[in-house]
Amino acid sequence: MPAAKTSTRCAFLLRAINVGRRQLPMAALREIAAQLDFADAKTHLASGNLVATIAGTPAAAAKRLEAAITEHFGFHSDVIVRSAAQWAPYLGGNPFAEAAEAEPNRVILLLAARAPADDAEARLAERAAAGERVRTVGDAVWIHYAQSVAGSKLTPAFIDKCIGAPATGRNWRTVQALADLLDA
Repeated sequence: MPAAKTSTRCAFLLRAINVGRRQLPMAALREIAAQLDFADAKTHLASGNLVATIAGTPAAAAKRLEAAITEHFGFHSDVIVRSAAQWAPYLGGNPFAEAAEAEPNRVILLLAARAPADDAEARLAERAAAGERVRTVGDAVWIHYAQSVAGSKLTPAFIDKCIGAPATGRNWRTVQALADLLDA
């Protein structure tokens, strides 16, 4: 008798879509997910947040989704994936919980395909300005932008360099919304 396939509920975070010419409608993302046999696919906002149930490993599913996006839309988007079990600790691990309650759009969870470099927090904190705070917790980097994300010297390119891999960020509201979708 063949072994039963296990299924895993996952959050897929697409990097740098729906900016400039890199347009990817969320309805199209759900269609791609269905073509890849991802079950119960749901999107949140238009910024590349997909939650779905997959068979196989999350890493393999992320690679398949990256390839399908490139094939269908003609551009590459890094896809960062976390299972529901991996996502749950982010809710309690937010080192800026007080700030997140007051200004959830200024507390950002940054994730990459691999854990941040050992010195990522120190390098980011060294460049932080205007009350910005940086903390690494497990495989995540958290930034509280006390003033504004837009004017920060912590640019995406610098963040990627410090982390050691392409990263994508989600604000606290989105972190919570994705947790709800993962639990649904």
